[in-house]
Amino acid sequence: MNNFLMFFPKIWNIKELRKKIIITVSLLLIYRFGSYIPIPGINPLGISDFMEKFNSGSKGLMQILSSFTGGAFNRASIFALGIMPYISASIIVQLMCIIIPSLQRLQRDGESGRKQINLITRWLTVMICLIQAPIYLVSLTKQFIPFSSDSFKNTYLIDIDTVYGKSIFWTIGIIILTSGTLFTMWLGDKITDKGIGNGVSLIIMSGIIARFPDAITKEILSKIEINNGGLIILLIEFLLWMLVILFTILIIQAIRKIPVQYVSHYRSFNFESPSIYKKHQFIPLKIISAGVMPIIFSQAIMLFPLTFFEYVNNINIKNFLHLFQDIYGFWYNLAIFLLVIVFTFFYTAITIPVNQMADDLKRNGGYIPSKKPGKETAKYIDHILSVITFPGGILLAIIAILPSIVFRLGITQNFALFYGGTSLLIVVGVFLDVSQQINIYLLNYHYDGLMVMKNRYKCTKL
Repeated sequence: MNNFLMFFPKIWNIKELRKKIIITVSLLLIYRFGSYIPIPGINPLGISDFMEKFNSGSKGLMQILSSFTGGAFNRASIFALGIMPYISASIIVQLMCIIIPSLQRLQRDGESGRKQINLITRWLTVMICLIQAPIYLVSLTKQFIPFSSDSFKNTYLIDIDTVYGKSIFWTIGIIILTSGTLFTMWLGDKITDKGIGNGVSLIIMSGIIARFPDAITKEILSKIEINNGGLIILLIEFLLWMLVILFTILIIQAIRKIPVQYVSHYRSFNFESPSIYKKHQFIPLKIISAGVMPIIFSQAIMLFPLTFFEYVNNINIKNFLHLFQDIYGFWYNLAIFLLVIVFTFFYTAITIPVNQMADDLKRNGGYIPSKKPGKETAKYIDHILSVITFPGGILLAIIAILPSIVFRLGITQNFALFYGGTSLLIVVGVFLDVSQQINIYLLNYHYDGLMVMKNRYKCTKL
């Protein structure tokens, strides 16, 4: 316990690390402040009615979308689109790098190629924003805050019934939403360069964490009622939640080690007979190499039946889509479970360059014991990857459907989102990444301090 309490003063005493933490927190606060600024033409006083309707009428999907933006999505904020267009563009470019040979060459060009790929990703982000912004505004004015409804008339400061008012609202809205995403992307880059941790991941995590106090407050209030089980049930829920977090950390950190030996030739001191030195190392293969991406892909696919349900006229198709409309229902979660396993295999296959790993190993004089360098090594690594990816995909699928399971057990909808899915994986992954970077800074700081003390000791001895 004392070591844990001394951890924070050690961090604060390192000037460079303290500066990075202050910059990171400051930029995240700017993002959180911007998530409360509404789009021009929206009355900030009238938006509270919409938020009440949104929170009471949402069946969970919109809350998932809102969680990634820290509530900016359901506040009609300038950051309503958040960083998700950039995430979508990054995924598309990553897939295109596998298909298009010219992009593959850019990947192999080092720093210059990476800059060009980043530029392509940013332009694609702008294009995605120009598509998503009008869709969001249509949903805002017709479904979320219908202008024709008398209860939401005071929400708009512009009369969008007229052609002139609608054109002004749409033009300003598209420009502001696109600029908000680009500004959020810029904040993420600045956090990565001058702060600590991955900026994009920290921005997403800040949005998720921002909803946690409200979720936990509602859960406590619902459980202190006499008819709901009281404090004992609440204690059991928190213990279960801690076990889920521990389980998530274990599967994120779990790796399969493939032993590797490196052979180097050198001559002995008489420069006559060569001798061989073998250095034992290993290749770490994560059980879940794909991370949170399979869940994001699966939820994006399942978003389609929920999005186009109201626009389908065919009765048979509408009845079929109705089966997947409830995100806490059996058929939706069964589809998510199977899709996560499939996408875990797919994303692992396209992101882990097995042949390149085997070639690099051969080029550096390394080999796997009892396996020939080259194709046999690549085939062996691919086999091990397939064997560990299947249980990893099942564990990831269990985490993906955990919010629905605990919701059925009586946990409130808001707090259930923190029991699994993308929210828990992102928060746990970002915390592990930040803590790892802080530990590296602490190790370097203590190492430099020891070297300074050692040099001073030498000088005084002389």
